[in-house]
Amino acid sequence: MMVLITYDVNTETSAGRKRLRQIAKECVNKGQRVQNSVFECLVDPAQFSELKNRLEKIAEPSTDSLRYYFLGNNWKKRVEHYGAKSTYDPEGILIT
Repeated sequence: MMVLITYDVNTETSAGRKRLRQIAKECVNKGQRVQNSVFECLVDPAQFSELKNRLEKIAEPSTDSLRYYFLGNNWKKRVEHYGAKSTYDPEGILIT
């Protein structure tokens, strides 16, 4: 299933900047950054549950926010792209 994960972390303190880096690192491990604080993650339910638990252990609920948008398995019909940063297919071939 495709899950869009977005976050807003208060970075006024060094602890906040550290949380921001940690959350981004967790998201990079499971998905593709499509905007600064937005990741597309192609995961199964168990992987999503694990990722969600990790993210929510890092975030400070009184100052930070995490949002999860479930696009499901038929996500290709639900995503359109326009503008900078070319799109990608997470199910396609990756050339390294």
